[in-house]
Amino acid sequence: MSDRKILVTSALPYANGPIHLGHLVEYIQTDIWVRFQKQRGNTCYFVCADDTHGTPIMLRADREGITPEQLIAQVGQEHLADFTEFGVAFDNYHSTHSEENRSYSSLIYKRLRDAGHISSRNITQAFDPVKNMFLSDRFIKGDCPKCGASDQYGDGCEACGTTYAPSELKNAVSAISGAKPISKDSVHYFFDLANFTEMLNAWTKEGHLQSEVRNKLAEWLEGGLQQWDISRDAPYFGFEIPDAPGKYFYVWLDAPIGYMASFKNLCDKQGTDFDEYWAKDSTTELYHFIGKDIIYFHALFWPAMLSGANFRTPSAIYAHGFLTVNGEKMSKSRGTFITARTYLDHLNPEYLRYYFAAKLSASVDDIDLNFDDFSQRVNSDLVGKVVNIASRCSGFIAKRFDNHLSEKCSEPALYQEFINANELIANFYETREFGKAMREIMALADKANQYIDEKKPWLIAKQEGNEAELHDVCSMGLNLFSLLATYLKPVIPVLAEQAELFLNISTQAWPAAQNPLLNHSINDFKPLMTRVEADKILAIVEASKENLEKTASPLKAKVFEPIADTIEFEDFAKLDLRIAKIIKAEHIEGSDKLLQLTVDIGDETRNILAGIKSAYAPEDLEGKLTLVIANLAPRKMRFGCSEGMVLAAGPGGKDIWILSPEAGAVAGLRVK
Repeated sequence: MSDRKILVTSALPYANGPIHLGHLVEYIQTDIWVRFQKQRGNTCYFVCADDTHGTPIMLRADREGITPEQLIAQVGQEHLADFTEFGVAFDNYHSTHSEENRSYSSLIYKRLRDAGHISSRNITQAFDPVKNMFLSDRFIKGDCPKCGASDQYGDGCEACGTTYAPSELKNAVSAISGAKPISKDSVHYFFDLANFTEMLNAWTKEGHLQSEVRNKLAEWLEGGLQQWDISRDAPYFGFEIPDAPGKYFYVWLDAPIGYMASFKNLCDKQGTDFDEYWAKDSTTELYHFIGKDIIYFHALFWPAMLSGANFRTPSAIYAHGFLTVNGEKMSKSRGTFITARTYLDHLNPEYLRYYFAAKLSASVDDIDLNFDDFSQRVNSDLVGKVVNIASRCSGFIAKRFDNHLSEKCSEPALYQEFINANELIANFYETREFGKAMREIMALADKANQYIDEKKPWLIAKQEGNEAELHDVCSMGLNLFSLLATYLKPVIPVLAEQAELFLNISTQAWPAAQNPLLNHSINDFKPLMTRVEADKILAIVEASKENLEKTASPLKAKVFEPIADTIEFEDFAKLDLRIAKIIKAEHIEGSDKLLQLTVDIGDETRNILAGIKSAYAPEDLEGKLTLVIANLAPRKMRFGCSEGMVLAAGPGGKDIWILSPEAGAVAGLRVK
């Protein structure tokens, strides 16, 4: 095992809300990989930080009557407490609102500017004359110009699905002050991403990305890269742009630089060489673990910024999918939008670490937390297979042999089989195929239990003159348990540490050549893990449910009110409803709500702009079937022309569902 030098990051959680189980997929995945690297003897640093800038932070602090600095300090403490209890062991947890981040953000910006990669121009935006601030689309509300529904956002109606420019809203007001917005010009600064097209074309094909991500980036590159607006006007909670008074870095510019800032903070505390990991010619390894929804920023903007500012680019970016609960998106109404703290109030965090590990692979596929499967898998694998070995053997060793193991390894071939599995398991950990690693470890646990079942120490104990055999069998069982705990240590570190204490051994490195414990004293066995109890899961669900009567908003009430007079059947019959296949789905730059869909309606393909971005990522939609109105007149919108309408339902936000027919349906089939 060579001493590699590795720097690892997870995406920065936004300091505007609590950590939930969907977030934890990423942090647990990263932590398992880092713990494995450290167990192998590699130098591996794991850094992260709270993402603390932006308008939402500023507005929430204002509502709560505190400063943004007070808000982010409080949230940062809560985030770190949740991570710590889930065993996510950062080497450094910092904040993007730090002097290190200010310094590197300014440095990178100046290097990009001086190299000709920054430009500026006037843009016209809505402006709140009361709050004296420019408004993004999400902070403008009014009546839909199509159906008249009130309380709609500035770029699309959640009631009828129409998309539009903020200027088209009727009775538009600022969602912050209630004042009528005015139009106002402002100078904005842009990063000329297209300057890096050649560099990114090469970088994305050099093995730094998963194949699914590489293919998606190839589509974006082929479509041409646009300028990226990196500035926001005061008032804004963030860092002021050098030599541009009243202009601030957009939060997404300084957020990834927070990786550098957190590591710099660590380097200053312990004397590590920052440049060894970030210099252009660095030979160390740099890995970012992220969710698939932020690939665009990390795999295009970030490497381009680093390259243009004369820093090294990432060795690899590892994207993961989203978390569903019981097969559905997390839902507050169903009690499945579960915060880390709610889970911790009821269940052992190592249950979830193991369950996520058992489900995770190297792909960007979503994973599902099914509570029935969760209980069965934890109870069967960890309690019934692994811990049970120690429980079955320790009693005999304590009562009959004064907690002292045998002097010989009675089954050297079986023990060596467990040792020989280390490279295969290590390869699965290294390549993030955690589910395969868990299956391999549990196959070994089955062999250990099979050995004990065949030897039947409980029967040997009843026979006179077989003390030596009983001693050897139970000692062998505990040696196999020791190896299993060592293999599982990256996933369930607390249980592994308790196993080390029970076995009276030091912290275990990766067992590439581990010798059995012979003629060795152990400590009294204490239960290492209890079974998942169904009432605890029910308590989590109940604690996560919102009081719908208390939280129902006027907006949601209005969504379900009739918005038009009744129509005759002949009017409905005019609609050409077709089952269409979504063959391509893309983000629309500058739109918070729209996705651009290319759909196959049977005899042709159509371009449709759909206001479903809050509920779906593009990669979730491609290849799926949906229902569209094919004979709707083309509508010219702010972001292009829409040649139809995708039918969807729901109150809005994340709770929007496209009407997906059965998988066996045929694209282009007319619905009668």
